[in-house]
Amino acid sequence: MHTKVTTIEKGNLYEERALSFLLQQGQVLVERNYRCKWGELDLLMDDKGVLVVVEVRYRKNDRYGSALESVTSTKQARIIAATKHYIVAKKIDQPIRFDVVAITGDTSPQWVKNAF
Repeated sequence: MHTKVTTIEKGNLYEERALSFLLQQGQVLVERNYRCKWGELDLLMDDKGVLVVVEVRYRKNDRYGSALESVTSTKQARIIAATKHYIVAKKIDQPIRFDVVAITGDTSPQWVKNAF
């Protein structure tokens, strides 16, 4: 029996790909899928003392815009709001950076540091 992969399962698969990629680049996982009323933070990584908030985006193809283009100003605002909550809740006192790992189809991840 063939079962269709759910959106959540697909998201987890590409998030796992992005995580593996970032670990290979020397980053250290701090937390994943942090949720609060303002949204969700996909991956929180440590890059030599900098807390890196990573948004993972996947698109099957770029027919309706690239994975990178899908991180709109509205999405950025939600990520920033959720990050503010995380900082207070976890008592974070270190530099912070916002990165995006975009994956389109079966291509290698595109890693944009300081994306916004």
